[in-house]
Amino acid sequence: MCSATLQPNEETMPLALYALTAGAFGIGVTEFVIMGLLREVGADMGVSIATAGLLISGYALGVVFGAPTLTILTGRWPRKTVLAGLMLIFIVGNIICALAPSYEILMAARIVTALAHGTFFGVGSVVATKLVAPEKRASAIAIMFTGLTVATVLGVPFGTWLGQQFGWRSTFWAVSLVGLAAFVVITALLPKDEGKPEASDWRQDLKAISRLPVLLGLMTTVLGYAGVFGVFTYIAPLLTQVAGLSDAAVSPILLVFGLGLIAGNLLGGKLADRNLRRTVLVTLALLGVTLALMPVAFLSPVLTVIFVGLLGLTAFATVAPLQMWVLGKAEGAGEQLASSFNIAAFNLGNALGAWVGGLAIEHGPGLAFIPYVSALFPVAAIIIALVSMRGERRKAQATAAIA
Repeated sequence: MCSATLQPNEETMPLALYALTAGAFGIGVTEFVIMGLLREVGADMGVSIATAGLLISGYALGVVFGAPTLTILTGRWPRKTVLAGLMLIFIVGNIICALAPSYEILMAARIVTALAHGTFFGVGSVVATKLVAPEKRASAIAIMFTGLTVATVLGVPFGTWLGQQFGWRSTFWAVSLVGLAAFVVITALLPKDEGKPEASDWRQDLKAISRLPVLLGLMTTVLGYAGVFGVFTYIAPLLTQVAGLSDAAVSPILLVFGLGLIAGNLLGGKLADRNLRRTVLVTLALLGVTLALMPVAFLSPVLTVIFVGLLGLTAFATVAPLQMWVLGKAEGAGEQLASSFNIAAFNLGNALGAWVGGLAIEHGPGLAFIPYVSALFPVAAIIIALVSMRGERRKAQATAAIA
């Protein structure tokens, strides 16, 4: 298996694709699990919930910085070597998190861990598309991102429970072991590159992705995901303080959220393979509607559970379409860098959403109104996407007129 090379599989999804899924699972656990432990971390470190929430923003900003930077620095390395090396950074970062004696060191360790995130998913997305036939590219990306969804279904509820029972540091020790397992799987299953990667001029790549269509695609991703994380960052206090549910109910409800992620992720990939533009618009619209209705749902325990599941479904139904949206706009130039930049855009949205949510809690209308504020972001994302599509139509019409 290790001696194989990257070749498209015309019939089925290759086993190597699931090695990427394993890495995504490890990274997904460390990204999301802190959300269920904000109160425990805050109490131990002597900071407020809003300040503890900045650990999510810090992680996201680490991804924003690390994704393009590490992608450029490792651009000529074999992709398998890059992905395995990133998992080692991930392991070290989580060990530091588990040992952190202060909030500041914990924040620094989260940022170190985040450096691996963006480049892993950026490079991994490109590798995934090379392993399958062209008509299955979005589905291949969705399968890799299934690692994130499974991390939410299994890793986050278990990690939350583990942290509540044995202290939040135990969760990071467990995540470090997950990272070690992912490293072993990637090393064993992922094919080697066929020859050396083509030399790439990062200046030309940056020029290619600085074009307006690509920038509009990245902006769509930022705004769409700001809406998701405006709510998800504070999901535990929303469930307990607004919906009135018990602390013990948080982990099972996060499990429902994770099931929604799995369904939405796979559905979004399949729909994007059929009609990318329509899928981008529809999934963003459904996300906005779900967020806008959540405060009403919080009035009923049953509706709360249903809408948390819907939030997961609509949130991850956007992932594969938005990733393919930006890759398509890069038009082959700087594809790997564009992919990493879009992962950075997802996480910039995460940071923006967490920050705006914190503002709503401390200086705005309060915790209960976060879903209303968050719903504005996907609406803005739809507007940007429509502007981009209109520009594409005009360009196509102009080209046809010249011809």
